[in-house]
Amino acid sequence: MRSFSRIVAVVVFAIAALASCKSQYELLLQSNDVDSKYKAAFDFYQQGKYQKAASMFESLSMYVGGTPQEDTVQYYWGMSNYRFRDFYTAEANFSKFIESFPGSPFYLDAVYLRVDCLYRQTLRYELDQAPTYTCINAINEYLTEYPDTDRRSECQAILKDLGDRLDKKAFENAKLYYKMEDYQASRVAFRNILKDDPENIYREDILYYIALSSYKYALLSVPEKQKERYLVFMDDYLNFISEIPDSPYRKELNHLYVKAQKATGNYTGAEEDVEIDEHAFDKDRKAIEKATRKEQIQQMKAQKALDKAARKEIKASEKAAREAAKQAKKN
Repeated sequence: MRSFSRIVAVVVFAIAALASCKSQYELLLQSNDVDSKYKAAFDFYQQGKYQKAASMFESLSMYVGGTPQEDTVQYYWGMSNYRFRDFYTAEANFSKFIESFPGSPFYLDAVYLRVDCLYRQTLRYELDQAPTYTCINAINEYLTEYPDTDRRSECQAILKDLGDRLDKKAFENAKLYYKMEDYQASRVAFRNILKDDPENIYREDILYYIALSSYKYALLSVPEKQKERYLVFMDDYLNFISEIPDSPYRKELNHLYVKAQKATGNYTGAEEDVEIDEHAFDKDRKAIEKATRKEQIQQMKAQKALDKAARKEIKASEKAAREAAKQAKKN
């Protein structure tokens, strides 16, 4: 019993010792020494310790209400979270800042950074695109309100990236029907894409899959339905070649058109043109898809370069805003 009491005493002592050994950072975080906290917050920020800086600015925000430091603390609270890549919290910080400090020298930067946070919260095309639509609306509002902004090129690049992402999602969703061999639904889905968005970046591929879907739907139909369905394919084929006569897909579609002509009793050419193995076109299709992926990778690299340039510009804007804030306080 005595031994157990000693163990309890040692544990209690250890806990008390640990509680008393708070770091200097923790002690400062809990203090009400505004000047020391203000200096420490910026020291952490300059050292790249953004999580600690964010916590310190958050703590400071409870003490600087109504002071000349208030907008600076709120802005750098957001910037610390932004640098820490906590874009959800940073967006909330900047939204509050925009509402509270319309006359601040940091205001225009905060408006843009809020948009940038929304962009960085968007998801891959396979996932929910609600954040994408939110961001697109925010950017359009920003460009309407600030048509002469120096960040127009960055905003347009973001809009293109998000638009391409939505185009890809629509294309891949329709392609699922094709992969499931539901060719009637596939054709309808692809046609609906162009009905809603004629400028979809995958327009050539969409027109190709419309024709391919109608051909395979006809091919797999009962004999009494085949002729009318091959005629639908032939219309899709003619529509495709009239719009994109030099497409790399044309060779395959030409072959399918010949087969459709024979199936409908309208073919007068050589028999060997009909008997080409359709697997011969698989290599061409794979090459086209590879080229498309390569182009997408190049676009991603270009977007990263724009992001890097935007971050550099944000740093320069921060410095200018800090100088303006110091000057305003002197006056």
